[in-house]
Amino acid sequence: MDLALSSADLAFRDEVRAFLGEALTPELRAAGRAQTSAFIEPHHSLPWQRILHAKGWVAPSWPREYGGAGFTEMQRYIFASECARAGAPGLAPMGLRMVGPCLMRYGTPEQKAHYLPRILSGEDYWCQGYSEPGAGSDLASLQLRAEADGDVYVLNGSKIWTTHAHFANLMFLLVRTKFDGKPQGGITFLLLDMTTPGLTVKPIITLAGEHEVNQVFFDNVRAPMSGRLGEENAGWTVAKYLLEVERGGGSAAGLQVSLKRLRAMASAEPSDAGTPLLDDPAFRGKLAAEEIAVTAIEMTEHRVMSALAAGNNPGPASSMLKTQGTEAMQRIDELAIEVAGRYAAVHQPEARAAGSNTPAIGPDHSLIAMARYLNNRAGSIYGGSNEIQRDIMARLVLGL
Repeated sequence: MDLALSSADLAFRDEVRAFLGEALTPELRAAGRAQTSAFIEPHHSLPWQRILHAKGWVAPSWPREYGGAGFTEMQRYIFASECARAGAPGLAPMGLRMVGPCLMRYGTPEQKAHYLPRILSGEDYWCQGYSEPGAGSDLASLQLRAEADGDVYVLNGSKIWTTHAHFANLMFLLVRTKFDGKPQGGITFLLLDMTTPGLTVKPIITLAGEHEVNQVFFDNVRAPMSGRLGEENAGWTVAKYLLEVERGGGSAAGLQVSLKRLRAMASAEPSDAGTPLLDDPAFRGKLAAEEIAVTAIEMTEHRVMSALAAGNNPGPASSMLKTQGTEAMQRIDELAIEVAGRYAAVHQPEARAAGSNTPAIGPDHSLIAMARYLNNRAGSIYGGSNEIQRDIMARLVLGL
């Protein structure tokens, strides 16, 4: 991918900047600044999604035939970078970036016609039913039972770490429809209405004190077979494609913004006696190392984008990007905690209420820094742990 911007690319960048300057309200910008994980609550994300939908830009990677923006590879890169720099709130990825591409590839014409427009508009809000209490990185060991009964599957079991299940009206999930033979050969991919009787959502409160994830219980839940995506017992193929798309999500632009914020924090005069942390050569060296790492991540990201643009699976490149991106994110978070110092304590309401003489490293930034640190510790686990990603790279890249 040629990173030099053509005159057309520069014109598009200016168009995006102008649009963001007008469309992003102070409330939306504040929501973007306060975002502590890949997910933001729908009362923040959906208003922004509706604005982008009206513009025709809500799905940059979707082809025009399905209502997407049909951006080129470079346009998608520019758009993601400019949104990150402008502080736009993130959009819920489960529909737009995950089940949407799977529907385009594996869905029936009826499924595409029904679900894809509703994903774009935000009318449907999705959650993902993959992990189980006994099936995390070893996802093929999942045990949520789905037994055929006429034209429905009867579901019994549970899913865990189900992000935003308490907001979602739809779930895409993996179920076990065959219990003998190779585990991957007995998995089916379903689309399910969250109001179906017998389905219960219970919250899991994170270390950051946030309600983002849940456990979902299935007690004789009757799921119509018309919601099956792909063939019965062939859901593993759909699941692998979705995970490759999930792992291949753009991360470099967001990391660049985090580095810029970190440099500003470290440049500020501390409220206590002393000099800015950026004056410390050891800290500057750590910051420079992360800037180099993020540049390498951009290169991997371009490989993934190129594969997706050509209609191909990104394959092991998505595992590389997932590993590089999440580990760099965690290292940047650790540096932010180092800068925030005493303000980074998880619970210091008095210090935060009192304000700070150093806005860049004061209560607002330190509160968010700690919440981001705690949330992003899971980044190297969800979507397939980084240990699993290294196994994939060893097999498919090194031939081990």
